[in-house]
Amino acid sequence: MKGPEGKGDSREGDDSDHSGDVVISWDGEDDPRNPLNWPDSVKWLHVAIISFGTFTIPLASSIFSPGVANLDDEFHVENQLLSTIVVSIFVLGLAFGPLLAAPLSEMYGRWICYTVFNALYTVFTVACGVSTNISMLIVFRFFAGATGSAPLTIGGGTVADLFPIYQRGLALSFVTLGQAVAPAIGPVAGGFLTQNLGWRWVFWLLTIVNGTITVCQILFTRETYAMIILQRKAKKLQKDNVDSSPISAMHQPVTPKIFFYTLVRPTKLLLLSPISLIVALCCAVVYGTLYLLVTTFSLVFQQTYHFSIGISGLGYLGLGIGNLVGLVAFSLTSDRYMMAQANRFGSAKPEHRLPMMILSGPVIAAGLFWYGWSVQAKIHWMMPIVGSGIVGLGNMFFFMPMVGYLVDSFPTYAASAIAANAVLRSIGGAVLPLAGYPMYDTLGYGWGNSVLAFMALLFTPLLIAIYRHGEYIRTRWPINL
Repeated sequence: MKGPEGKGDSREGDDSDHSGDVVISWDGEDDPRNPLNWPDSVKWLHVAIISFGTFTIPLASSIFSPGVANLDDEFHVENQLLSTIVVSIFVLGLAFGPLLAAPLSEMYGRWICYTVFNALYTVFTVACGVSTNISMLIVFRFFAGATGSAPLTIGGGTVADLFPIYQRGLALSFVTLGQAVAPAIGPVAGGFLTQNLGWRWVFWLLTIVNGTITVCQILFTRETYAMIILQRKAKKLQKDNVDSSPISAMHQPVTPKIFFYTLVRPTKLLLLSPISLIVALCCAVVYGTLYLLVTTFSLVFQQTYHFSIGISGLGYLGLGIGNLVGLVAFSLTSDRYMMAQANRFGSAKPEHRLPMMILSGPVIAAGLFWYGWSVQAKIHWMMPIVGSGIVGLGNMFFFMPMVGYLVDSFPTYAASAIAANAVLRSIGGAVLPLAGYPMYDTLGYGWGNSVLAFMALLFTPLLIAIYRHGEYIRTRWPINL
């Protein structure tokens, strides 16, 4: 059987004999039903709406950080660890949501999953805004993270549905743009909102933004997953031709067996694919370091540099600018490099996305050293902001090639590949920040951030190994999905 791009994809658990059936596929390479052949305006409208969706989730994860102090006063919270959990529990939700969102999108389609998960995320965000105690807020923040994970998880799969491999880099850059700038915009907006209107307005703003995005997604997007489109085409032909039994070229009936195999697909990728596991472990370190910084920036700039709650959010701008610069660098070079390698070797390989990722470890480490020792020495507040900008640059050097690599390696099951990565990534983003304040209390900001820098340097050899031997590993240990 052929995947949407003509790649062979095993449909595990589908043991039916369809030798006597009429197999329905695309009506030639130029079939207008094929999302790869849609007009560019339609493709980029989908990318734009998804990009706004991927903006709101990282925004929600960081926008609440400056308001934690006000929350502590209202709910009489004296445990600093509990305050950190309020922020990081959202990221933990992002670890579990993809395990459901990705396989369901490959079983029932992208559109319905975007719709249902976005609507639920809006409901749980409202619930956060009306919480009357810290326990309620923590529970609703977790479910908001779990249901808000759909755009982050399925977005890469939608890009794979719409664009061939040589055009995905730019589209992925737009889908990831919100993830790059939201961690910087969130605390700035959250700081001023909390200071002037109270912490609950953080959630009212998120509700308004995501509600608008959900309505636009329902009205202006359609199904992009080739398997679902062909299955619907086959069902329509079955109604029109009662004497024949047309089936999709990607026929996959939703039997209990298929349902089970689909749900466990992200877990299989994480546990049985060495590439997925290695990349996910590295990603957990990078993501955990990012959120450790995000959850501690406000306190650093309030206590060390005596910023107000509103102004302390400006301390995140360096991180955001660094993210944006890295994102632009990837979008300008990735597809061009893929085309150059294809012209040189006859075809492009997923590993051709990775040269920039090899630089990420040293760049992140340099930024952490700069940031940590600047704060430790209480040098002018611009210095740690510059250091955090270097960290942001390194983050994009890692995240963008990583997403492109997973999408190119598993194009038919890109959503599951990203979901498998999101599990360890989000666990790292939720757990590592819990060690932030105790680590800084024990080691200080200088040596504390130096420990994080050494961790970033340690995974660099693994990235080099994936670049050099990734193709051999993928073909030596293939996975039946």
